[in-house]
Amino acid sequence: MVERVRVGRSQVAAELHAFVENEVMPGLGLASDAFWRGFDALLHDLAPANRDLLARRKALQAEIDAWHKARRGQPVDPEAYRAFLAGIGYLVPEGPDFTIETSHIDEEIAHIAGPQLVVPVTNARYALNAANARWGSLYDALYGTDAIPEDCGATRGGGYNPARGEKVIAWTRRFLDETVPLAAGSHSEVLAYRVEGGTLVAELPNGGSPLAEPGLFAGHRGEPAAPEAVLLRHNGLHIEIAIDRSHPVGRGDSAGVSDVLLESAVTTIVDCEDSIAAVDAGDKVLAYRNWLGLIKGDL
Repeated sequence: MVERVRVGRSQVAAELHAFVENEVMPGLGLASDAFWRGFDALLHDLAPANRDLLARRKALQAEIDAWHKARRGQPVDPEAYRAFLAGIGYLVPEGPDFTIETSHIDEEIAHIAGPQLVVPVTNARYALNAANARWGSLYDALYGTDAIPEDCGATRGGGYNPARGEKVIAWTRRFLDETVPLAAGSHSEVLAYRVEGGTLVAELPNGGSPLAEPGLFAGHRGEPAAPEAVLLRHNGLHIEIAIDRSHPVGRGDSAGVSDVLLESAVTTIVDCEDSIAAVDAGDKVLAYRNWLGLIKGDL
């Protein structure tokens, strides 16, 4: 039997009550009794309307079931079915055109056409990986998948395979040439990257070259003459060239490039409905605790 705590006119599962009291409330600046009074008031205000909606849904489903059972084995008549659904109120006439104004929408959602991830909130590892997937290593993605063929000795098994690593680096340089090309030469020829007067310059064997489109340079980290990272922008998404000549990969690279990072999953949808099953207080506390951990940054 589930242990419950009485809160006003309501009864709350003890596990959920303890979670709210001990993990959610601290730091909110909200009195516990005020929260529970408001919660109780909302429940009793909305419960009758919710019961009516559930009863209406049940009645509609019963009518739809009966309609199909009465016509079992008969050809489907789309027009007759549509008329039936309209007759019971399941379909309603289309209203006039309208517009909705929004404000305070995150830049990532409003203006950046980037990829999104959808993850179940009840799987902490999945949710955390998705939240941290804003940036991803292009080197790792290429090396560990079949995007790079395993011919000519470029196999994935065992430890680091230099032959495969060379293919990964060559593929990445071609990618940079296509997305953020230099005015002259190729990223594969670069000996060093530096920033001069707010402009990215690639040092080539025969001199320096800026980007073909200087506006694609978004910034850098470290000293301008020897940056630790160069940030580029393409179609609203970012590319980071990481530079570290002491790194095992950067040490053997002519420009000291140790990795290329892509802004990959711009937003993450944490799914609290379709991909999870929360049927009791324990399930709900698990979902709420993971979400709280994501919000507080301590998951």
